[in-house]
Amino acid sequence: MKKTAGTVLTAVIVLGLLIAAFVLSDYTMTENQAETLKTLLVVCGMSVVFCFTVGEMAQNFSQMDKLWSILPVVYTWITAVRGGMKPRLVIFALIATIWGIRLTMNFARKGAYKLRFWDGAEDYRWAIVHRSRIFRKRLAWTLFDLFFISFYQNALVLAICLPAVACMESAAPLGPVDFMAAGLAVFFLVLETAADEYQWKFFETKKKLLAEKQSLDELPEPYALGFNTTGPWSRMRHPNYLGEQGIWMSLYLFAVGAGVVRYGVFHWTMAGALLLVFLFMGSSKLSEKISAGKYPLYSHYVDTVCKYLPIHHY
Repeated sequence: MKKTAGTVLTAVIVLGLLIAAFVLSDYTMTENQAETLKTLLVVCGMSVVFCFTVGEMAQNFSQMDKLWSILPVVYTWITAVRGGMKPRLVIFALIATIWGIRLTMNFARKGAYKLRFWDGAEDYRWAIVHRSRIFRKRLAWTLFDLFFISFYQNALVLAICLPAVACMESAAPLGPVDFMAAGLAVFFLVLETAADEYQWKFFETKKKLLAEKQSLDELPEPYALGFNTTGPWSRMRHPNYLGEQGIWMSLYLFAVGAGVVRYGVFHWTMAGALLLVFLFMGSSKLSEKISAGKYPLYSHYVDTVCKYLPIHHY
């Protein structure tokens, strides 16, 4: 009950900030910003059509997962070029590019990308969601694929890049807020990279050990647990999710540094980062439900290790 109440409270706070961001922000755009946004929307629309059509035809619903790390690179460089390659826009695009390369390589080593572009490993969670009662019927799943997997996730990926559009016409020089934004983004990028590396090495080693043993009980610690508790995973349950959210929250701060916000921190482009928080609230809940069903000691891990803060419950 306490966990549910905490989740609801967090959702209410995030929703309140989202509404405030829209109410308090200045919606005025220059012609260049409006034209840039139209271009980005065209690319986004093409991606929606591609993800839905290919996903339905191939019955592989990770088409958007493959593009998740690629589209922000495209969006931010289009914005940087249309914005005259101002230093703030270039830094934003460079960080997004490094993030995109890292995430693409991480997904690629899991077998996601194939020469037959519609093929490749699908995120295991989609199959589990597909088997749930509400999505067993073909029409229900098709609508979910259209509106959530293809449309909403594409819209969200575009939204997290929009702070760059907000910065396009700013004449403000780089300042302390921009340096803080870049520094925080790099910190969270390093955290996410480290978390994924520890996760990859753990499960690869576990896979090799299981090839020689009969069950998890026969494996040495910490592999006998079944789930990863090494590196940053020993201090928090979702260091990779924290890194992902932190990167895009940090990049939003460039809009603050550009001086386009009102009341200190609010601008309508904050919506993307806040909606990303919502997405990871649901994603983390689903991941933990799956892990708790597979590993007997995972519930104890949840009770003793915080989701995002590097502290233990005692």
